[in-house]
Amino acid sequence: MNKLAWILVAWLAFGTASAVAEEQGQEQEQLSGMAWEELDESQQELLAGQKDNWNSLPPNRQHAMAEGAERWLSMDSEQRATAQDRWKKWRKLSPEQRKRLRERWRQFHELTPEQKEALRENYRRFQSLSEEQRAHLRDRWNRMTPAERQRAIQRRQQHPRPAPPPSNRRPPG
Repeated sequence: MNKLAWILVAWLAFGTASAVAEEQGQEQEQLSGMAWEELDESQQELLAGQKDNWNSLPPNRQHAMAEGAERWLSMDSEQRATAQDRWKKWRKLSPEQRKRLRERWRQFHELTPEQKEALRENYRRFQSLSEEQRAHLRDRWNRMTPAERQRAIQRRQQHPRPAPPPSNRRPPG
């Protein structure tokens, strides 16, 4: 297995809740360690660089790496390319930027399903804007004080925009 693939597996594993909780020192359930032999052949091949020190890894890390390997193996080539691109971007971030992203990730996963969907819808709406409109909104947001931002968020939560009606039109065929 090449080094990049192993790094990607580690990164994917790191993205799991157990890895984030472990890094932030939060309590989590105790997992028992996994024997190397419990991994299937393709996981062992992907994680081959960890075979010699597998038993010395914390159980949570073993499970996270096994899950990451499983995810990597289930990806198609396009998904793997996206993961590699994200890994490269992640590596370029400063420790402070990584810390902020981890905190945002944690906050997102504490949201209710409805709040998550509203956030996704807002993101889709933002992405549908022209680059000029997005730049205007970013500039407007950056000029706001923290108090103004908080009020804008609260207004948005109290008066959400309705989702657009589902399209009944069939795609041209």
